[in-house]
Amino acid sequence: MTATEDKQIYARVVDNIDRAVVAIDRLGSIALFNPAAQDCTGLSERQAVGRHFEKLFAGQEKILALIRSTMEIGRSISDDENVQLLRPSAPPLPVSISASPIYTDSGEREGVVLIIRDLSRLRELEEAVRRADRLSMLGTLAAGLAHEIKNPLGGIKGAAQLLAMELGAESPLHEYTGVMVKEVERVNGIIEELMDLARPRPPQLQEVNIAKVLGDIVLFQKEAHRGKKLEFVLSLDPSIPPILGDENLLTRLFLNLIKNAAEAIDKEGRVEVGSKVASDYHLQNPGRRPVPLIVIEIHDNGRGIPAEDLEKIFTPFYTTKNRGSGLGLATCQKIVASHQGFLRVDSTMGKGTTVSVSLPFIR
Repeated sequence: MTATEDKQIYARVVDNIDRAVVAIDRLGSIALFNPAAQDCTGLSERQAVGRHFEKLFAGQEKILALIRSTMEIGRSISDDENVQLLRPSAPPLPVSISASPIYTDSGEREGVVLIIRDLSRLRELEEAVRRADRLSMLGTLAAGLAHEIKNPLGGIKGAAQLLAMELGAESPLHEYTGVMVKEVERVNGIIEELMDLARPRPPQLQEVNIAKVLGDIVLFQKEAHRGKKLEFVLSLDPSIPPILGDENLLTRLFLNLIKNAAEAIDKEGRVEVGSKVASDYHLQNPGRRPVPLIVIEIHDNGRGIPAEDLEKIFTPFYTTKNRGSGLGLATCQKIVASHQGFLRVDSTMGKGTTVSVSLPFIR
């Protein structure tokens, strides 16, 4: 293999690696800026190459200190957890960075190479695990309370029905006994949801056509919201075949999420439902081959969710609706977890909300 072929292979490796690679020469100028670095920083190669690293990473003291120290002492330094990469037109990105000196064949120091890894997906997975743990504890507590409430609730309902039987046909008190029975049934429904949240049935796996499930739900929601000026848009990847899942649970999941999206729009707006195969992440189970994830995104341009509420929306009984039990999203989280998937919500006040459901592509 010739020297030219060697260089071509090295160049292809650097261009195709999923880590950002930034090479800095001995004068501090950016000499190499691979495609992953462009994705991470939001800067093009033309904007970066030739600029001094002090200007490229201006205001990012942790990164600057890492580079300066590597240049001064001539050894590798890394920060795996505490770096936020600032970007011109996007939110800060959590990253890990390692800086290593570059030496010539004669042993002279001629620069620094930065390897930057995007940790945003990892942080999302960590948050999903924490959320699942919180739900598990809350669900266990709720189930205990539900069992204690269910028995006296049955007694109240029975007493109200007996009272109704004792009243005369024309008695105005029938209205009150009817309200009592109706409200007891409503509370009982909430308790059933709680018990389902605490101990959901295991998924009954079969082949599920996600596109058909989503299409049927959207068709139903169009009819349910006919009084609004709502536009429903389906953008589904036709190449995604059926996956293993519980059709009833997945239908319940996506019905809840699409219904929420429609209800977040007051009078006029748009709900977009899309599916794709995630290219940046795979599910790895011990002893099995990694499988890709299918991502279903539901986006609305409604009122949005305040930042302070985003951490609370999966908590049972927390709701921003005038009418609602506050158990819908907690149940959705349980369904997704039972399918070894992940649920993410991004929202901006006044612009809308995007809910992403990632499910393993298992057949």
